Parts: sequence; C-alpha cells; structure tokens
Amino acid sequence: MMNKNIVLFGFMGCGKSTVGTELARKTGRKLVDTDALIEKREGMSVSEIFSKHGEEYFRNREHEICVELAGKERLIISAGGGALTFRRNIEALREGCKLVLLDVPPEVIYERLKYDTTRPLLQCDDKLGAIRELYARREAIYREAADYVVNGDRPRGFVALDVMKAVGIL
Repeated sequence: MMNKNIVLFGFMGCGKSTVGTELARKTGRKLVDTDALIEKREGMSVSEIFSKHGEEYFRNREHEICVELAGKERLIISAGGGALTFRRNIEALREGCKLVLLDVPPEVIYERLKYDTTRPLLQCDDKLGAIRELYARREAIYREAADYVVNGDRPRGFVALDVMKAVGIL
C-alpha cells in the first residue's frame, strides 16, 4: 500500500480538496486535484469547459487524467464529483490506487454549497432538491466503487486520520 495512490472521491462538497490538503500535509504526498489539472491544461474553469465544449468533452479529459494519474505513485488524488460515476475511470484508477469515498449526507452538502455559484450541475432554483436527486443517482455507484468508505461529516483533520487508518498508513 505504501506506494499506491489514495483517491478521494464522492459528491461535490464532500471535502475531497480540504481533506486532500490535510492528507498531503500529514503524509508528505503530493495532492493532485483532477478538476484543477483539467482547468490548468484547458486554460478555463470547469464551468467554462461545460459551457463551451459540453459535458462529454469534459468527461473525456477527465478520463485521460485518471489514466495518467493511475500510472503514478504516492499521490493523493482528489477526483471530481462525477469522475467515479464512470466505470472506465473506476477501472483506470483501481490498478494503482486505493479508492476512498468521503460520505456526507445531502443536507450537509447543501449547507456547504448553498452559496456556491461555480458548479454547473447546481445552477438551479432548488439546490437541495438537485443535490438530493443527483446524490440518489450516484450513491450506489460510489459505494460499489469504494475500497473504503469514510465519514466526511467531521473536521478535516479527523477525516484525514480516518482515511489514513482505512488505507493502512497509520
């Protein structure tokens, strides 16, 4: 396990980036955020990519990143909220990675994201309804993909320690 990557995934707002930052600090591993890497390479935000090129284009870039990162070692990978809803990404990452689902209930996600205007899938009047609907569609897929499920509804330091315990590096 020591060289395997740790992939943090789950619904938007579950804490992948904040927990990932904490994990990188605690383990000395490099944090790579798949959405941020796509944004850097495309020269525009995820919202702009969706708007200009569509979701399929974005998902293809996302898959390329998953394949690339799976071939590396000792990374903390913060995967975009939808990345592990696609079998091809799960299969690509499963090889060199431990997949950790940060599990957070829809109501907590709503509280974390209610003022967020950057997420294309939440640009609607009923954000809580949209979160519940999308969460319901993704939950079983997330759980099936996960090597480990960690409660993400706690302070980031505790969640990071729980991830480290789950994957066997603590």
